[in-house]
Amino acid sequence: MGFSSLALDERLLKALQARDYSEPTPIQAQVIPHVLEKQDVLAGAQTGTGKTAAFVLPILQQLLQQSQPSQTPKVLILAPTRELAVQVFESVKSYSQFTHIQSTIVYGGVSIGAQVEALKKGVEILVATPGRLIDHLFKGTVDVSQLSCLVFDEADRMLDMGFIDEINMILKRLPKNRQTLLFSATLDDSIFALSKSLLKQPKIIETAQRNAVAEPVEQIVYNMDSERKREFLSYLIGSKNWQQVLVFTRTKQGADALAKEMNKDGLVTQSIHGDKSQGAREKALKEFKSGKVRVLVATDVAARGLDIRQLNYVVNYELPYIAEDYVHRIGRTGRAGDAGLAISLLDSEEHYLLEEIEALLDTRLNQQWFPGYEPDLTKESSTNRKNSKAAQKRRAKQRAFGQQTGQKRRRS
Repeated sequence: MGFSSLALDERLLKALQARDYSEPTPIQAQVIPHVLEKQDVLAGAQTGTGKTAAFVLPILQQLLQQSQPSQTPKVLILAPTRELAVQVFESVKSYSQFTHIQSTIVYGGVSIGAQVEALKKGVEILVATPGRLIDHLFKGTVDVSQLSCLVFDEADRMLDMGFIDEINMILKRLPKNRQTLLFSATLDDSIFALSKSLLKQPKIIETAQRNAVAEPVEQIVYNMDSERKREFLSYLIGSKNWQQVLVFTRTKQGADALAKEMNKDGLVTQSIHGDKSQGAREKALKEFKSGKVRVLVATDVAARGLDIRQLNYVVNYELPYIAEDYVHRIGRTGRAGDAGLAISLLDSEEHYLLEEIEALLDTRLNQQWFPGYEPDLTKESSTNRKNSKAAQKRRAKQRAFGQQTGQKRRRS
């Protein structure tokens, strides 16, 4: 079934042809007809399956069917991070390139003045992060009274990052009579609870098992001592001649420190996280995509917003405190059916984190030793003898750390 069977405008089909897209993905084939029928939709699909086009294309189709272009936003697309917002906005521009439809983007970390001027010119589609949108609402620089469609992209991440207050603040200013689309990489109880307050008789669409990893992704866990992780990672990338390797750490400081050491090892490396300016983040990502930067070290704030086609390698330098973040991290590879390799470096302090990930995935991950980097078993035995209550306290503290980190990300 080609895109032409979905009753899309010729101008949209031309844009798809320009991107060499001929067949809709499963999520696109299932979602587009319901959006065109102006139904509310709750959709869950793995990252890299084409969720953005699944809502952008039918939204553009609806706008093209209107008799007169609007000067105020008819569509609002909310995204949790600047990177994801930029990614969505680029897709909107690409798919609408042969139409008259105007769009713009607003997010924090940059001057608000240019965004105000863009809004004054009139736009039909507004892509925004919650914090900066609220800034515009308070300033009166954006009018959402004529909104006909609201889209939540990566809604689960929005909840993880503590945006529920901002979401409620925004909802109070929107027309109640509207179409609402909620997209998420994972569908869990919190998402279903949110959907009940947002959606009216929604069509629920899931194209894969919840919290599943794309089939083309091979997952390997290497057991080793924490102090040898950096040495091993540099050796692995260098000896295998890997290019474009995305590495995840838990903290911003850890990302900066690892990037610094890997540069000393002769691997051109940049770090990307929430404390970096928007310009620095965009520059690092651009250089990584072009191949100028070989290794990009990121925190989980970047896990959803990075869209790099044919990214073959993702490394968990440290396992995340929140098991779902593992799925989002390795979802950066194996996109659109391409093969991918996800490697996790596991030290003796992280076994309980791996257990939580395996419970989430409902599968055992392949653990092994790498010759020359075997762990010191005397250390591991000592760790395993720790009091279980102490382990529980540590787990509670680390989970709290993950929640606090989400709170700090709220005003993106």
